[in-house]
Amino acid sequence: MRTDLIRKTALTAAGLAFTGGAIVGPITAAYAADAKPTTQTQSDRKPAGERQLGVRYEAQPNFYYCGPAATRNALSVQGKNINVDAMAKEMGTTEAGTNSINDITPVLNKETGKTDAYRSVEIKNSNADDKQTDKLRADIVRTVDDGRAVVANIAGASTDTDGTTHSYEGGHYISVVGYRDNGTTVTIADSADPNQASYEVTVEHLADWIATRGYATS
Repeated sequence: MRTDLIRKTALTAAGLAFTGGAIVGPITAAYAADAKPTTQTQSDRKPAGERQLGVRYEAQPNFYYCGPAATRNALSVQGKNINVDAMAKEMGTTEAGTNSINDITPVLNKETGKTDAYRSVEIKNSNADDKQTDKLRADIVRTVDDGRAVVANIAGASTDTDGTTHSYEGGHYISVVGYRDNGTTVTIADSADPNQASYEVTVEHLADWIATRGYATS
């Protein structure tokens, strides 16, 4: 089943209801199909054991564009500005969402200009084990150090380092654009809600968030 639905907490905050995979109620400007993206800039810095890439962030223009939006935000760290509608067409995105990370990876490679810049990695079990978590951490550090962002397909709920819960029961895509403490904590660019555009999660939480799905990494 295709998954790419906006998280329930954002709908609740907007005064909307979520029923059976559909949005019920008025769509606010932040999520309307013709809404102008929200843009912000994050700076590049690299203390020991830490790197945060500069992101030209844009919020997704509708509830099912998180795959193209996460990819656009990821590519923005390379100085690229790709139209989300064009990427959605390439990914086969519909109102049901973007099918899997395997639809994201070819677009990342095409826009990066290298056929082997990205590859898909799956975490097939329901909870990530230590080996999978360590691999995710190493993949994020290597990719970010190469000046690229990771794109991850997630599902369910996770709590960030500030104690805020982010819930995407139907599935979602995010960009991983930085790390600190040698990858123990990672920085997320989340297109779903411009009021929570950036936050940090532990790599263990992220691995479990990705579990049963996958991520695109160098």
